[in-house]
Parts: sequence; structure tokens; C-alpha cells
Amino acid sequence: MAGGNNVARMSPRQRMINLMYIVLTAMLALNVSSDVLNGFSQVHDSLQRTNRNMTAKNELQFQYLADLNRQNPAKVGPWFKKGEQLHERSASLYAMIDSLKTEIARAADGKNGDYTDIKNLDDLEAASVVMLNPSTERGRALRLAVDSYRKYVTSIVTDTTRRGVINEMLSTEVTAPKGTVGPMAWETKMFDNMPAVAAVTMLTKLQNDIRSAESEALSSLITNVDIGDVRVNELNAYVIPNSNMIMRGGKYSANIVLAAIDTTQRPSIYVNGSKLSSPNGLYEFVAGSVGNHEYSGYIEVARGDGTLDRRPFKGQYTVIEPMATISPTMMNVLYAGIANPISISVPGVPMNAITATMTNGTLTRNGDVWSALPGKPGSESEITVTATLDGRAQTVGSMKFRVRKLPDPSPYIPMKDAQGNTIHYKGSPKRISKAALMAADGLGAAIDDDILNVSYSVVSFSTISYDSMGNAMPENSDGSRFSARQREQFKRLKPGAMFFISNVKAKGPDGITRDISPMQVMLN
Repeated sequence: MAGGNNVARMSPRQRMINLMYIVLTAMLALNVSSDVLNGFSQVHDSLQRTNRNMTAKNELQFQYLADLNRQNPAKVGPWFKKGEQLHERSASLYAMIDSLKTEIARAADGKNGDYTDIKNLDDLEAASVVMLNPSTERGRALRLAVDSYRKYVTSIVTDTTRRGVINEMLSTEVTAPKGTVGPMAWETKMFDNMPAVAAVTMLTKLQNDIRSAESEALSSLITNVDIGDVRVNELNAYVIPNSNMIMRGGKYSANIVLAAIDTTQRPSIYVNGSKLSSPNGLYEFVAGSVGNHEYSGYIEVARGDGTLDRRPFKGQYTVIEPMATISPTMMNVLYAGIANPISISVPGVPMNAITATMTNGTLTRNGDVWSALPGKPGSESEITVTATLDGRAQTVGSMKFRVRKLPDPSPYIPMKDAQGNTIHYKGSPKRISKAALMAADGLGAAIDDDILNVSYSVVSFSTISYDSMGNAMPENSDGSRFSARQREQFKRLKPGAMFFISNVKAKGPDGITRDISPMQVMLN
């Protein structure tokens, strides 16, 4: 379609055609299918019938509550007063919505408009004029009234699931469509640019939700009239032992109780904050760390009034290591002069209830770790274990150990590897570089066979090297360190040369100084 000065040059007929094209395009954009509009009418009629049925049902419930109040006003009175308030507020909000539906019908069809028989079904202005007029703000007033009613009704309903249903059913929270800038009000989404029949149908649906919420609240009030006792239909006898594992000489203790349950409505059991999935209350798990452990929780069971009765509980258990006692008789050895680590435990008994004593030596404890320091080598030491069971000390076992002196250590030259870690050079057939030898301070000695790791103090040693004529040249150390003369001797050594370290004397933690084996040193 031409614009600007071209319009002035058009014939009246062409101008009319262009104008009709614009009008037709707008009508197509705003056109709503008559089938859809008729569908709204059918839905509205169905909702009207449902509302009449729900209203009749709520009247019967309210009358039943009133009859209970006449029979026993002292017991039912508080619940009946709430029922009266609920009935009045529901009727008031229902009537408010009815008046808004009438206003929309009149805005669409004139002053004689009837929302049960709207003529201009596709009127897109009526709902906006009535509900979104900034001077009256009827849509906002309706939203606030629904919010207030929802909070009131949910305060009456005790069942959390029903409360959730009512909150969702009467929710006025909306999500703005994609492309919309900023938040959108509930009334705008409900009534802006909405056909009159659709707006009236949604208001009728809101009335239906109000009747449903009123019915749920009346049911809750009627249920609350019953005494809030826990209902049961089965009695069972149970034996609850303090422990299923008893040691010889220990005491067996169990509670024999009569428990009442409702097989039609199992209680909800929570342990350490998590709900138990077993319907029979069986609590099972795979035990982890050893020691004493505690757990706690609560049981929720429904009373006759629909509220929940919560009963807390606590429990404890002891985890022990799975074990088999394997005692190699020939290897029951303790070494004199050092603290020998000992593991002591009694299945089913916590560590703080265990004590132990030792003959021919001393036995000390640090937490759960024991150390045995035996006395005279060549004799025996016996360790006796006592456990406190049910407040009474009882001997639960003993074991004899042979006491031996520590074996001789091996000499070594401490040196650094490529990563800077200290390693032990213990002589041929391995070789050592002259630079590593010159960097070493002296000689060390230790038992480091991965069974015993005991360090010794080197007291003295000698080195013996040979000159070109084959003459031996002995030199003495400066304690555990290489002496100056020994270092001068090392400087004269040529690649591939060797020398001996002998007369090594070392003192162990047992205080005994002993002669240990010599070592041969070979250079690269």
C-alpha cells in the first residue's frame, strides 16, 4: 500500500479497498473461534451445576456440626464457632464474585445482561473495564480477598497435605509470559483482553475452588470434634533386649512389652532426621566405624482428630571389629628395652570398659593403643585382660609372651638420593659415589626390617683402606662421625676402590652396647 503523496493520487474506490483491507486484517487478528466460545459456555454451565452440588454438601456438613454442638456444646462449641465464621466468610466471598460476574455480563450485553446467558461472548473489553479499571481496582480487591480467605482456611485445616492442596487451588501467584517486562499481577493475567464468557467462566471456577476449600475446612472441624486419641486395632507382644550378644558371665537384660498398633495406618518413623522406609518399623543399616554410637528420632502417628502425635526415642549400639583369634605360639615375643605395641579388645565391650595388667614389665595405655615394656630377657611376661560387664569386673582372657633381647642392628651410611630423601647405604654389592661419601657425616645403625624399626646410637668404628702397595691403613672415627683423617683417606680413593668399616660399636634403647657386623664400601 502506497503512502505519502501517493494517497492523494488514489481514486476513492482504491482508498476504500485499502481501508477495508486494514479493517479485515484487524478482525482476523482479534477473531476468536465461535466453537471455542461455545465451549466456554458449556464449561461454565457444568461448573454452575458443580457449585450448586458443593453448596448443598457444605450446608449438610455445617448442619451436622450444628447438631453436634446442640448435643454437646462444651465439647463442640469451639469448633462450631469456627464453622460459623468459615460459613459466613465463604458466603461473602462467593457473593462478591457473583456480583463481578453480573457486572461483566452487563458491560458486554447492556444493563439487562445475564452471566448465565451472555450474548456477546467474544467481547474483549467487558472484563478489563470491570476488573482492571484503575479507579475501582476490583480485580486487585478480589485478589486480596482470595489471599485473605486462603490464609484463613489453611489455618483451620490441620492436615498438611490438604493445606497444600488448598494453597495451590487458591494461589494468586502468576508467572509472566515470555517477552513480558517486569512482574504481572494476577488480575491482569486473568482479565486483560479476555473474552467476556472466558472471564465469567474463570470466576465461576474460582467459586468452585472456594466451595471445595470450605468443604475441606468443615471436614477438618468435624474430625476435630473426636477425642484426639491414637486409634489401634491390634495388640502384639515384643521382647526388646538390651543386647543380643552376651559374654559368659555377663547378664542378659530385655524388656517384655505389649505394643498397640493400627495396621490400617502405619506411623511415620524418623531416625536422625530421615524417614524410615520400612512399613513395619525395621531399622537396618551397615555398621561403619567401631565403638559406641547413638541415634535418635521420633514416631508420628495420627490421632482421631487428624493431628499428629509425636513421640521421641533414643537408641545406642556398639560396633566391634570382625575378628578371629590366631595365635602363633612360637612367635609370641616381646622385646626388652623398647615399647612393644599391643592390640587389646573384647568383642561386645567398649574400650573404656577394658583394663589390662602385665607381669615382668609395665603396660601403659594411650587411648585405644597399648604399649608393653617387658623386663628381664629370657623369661616370660603374661598380659591379663579384664572387662567391666554390668558393673562387675571380670577376667576375659590372658596371654603369655616370651621376652627376648633386641637383635643386633645393621650399620649404614646415610646419604641423599636424587630427590633429596635420606636413604641408607648398607655396603656391597651396591656401590656409592665418591661425592655421596664425602657428603655423609658418619655412620648410623638401626633395625629396619619393617618388623622392628629401632634406631641405635653408634659409639665408635674404624675404617680400613689399602694403599698402592696393598698395605692396610686403619683409621678411627670421631664417635659416630667420620674423623678428619678418615676424610683425608676418602679423598685419596680412586674410582672403583673399596674399603671396610669394622669394629662398629652401637648402643640400643635397652642401654646395651654391642659389637655389630662390619660393612664393605665400594665406590663407583
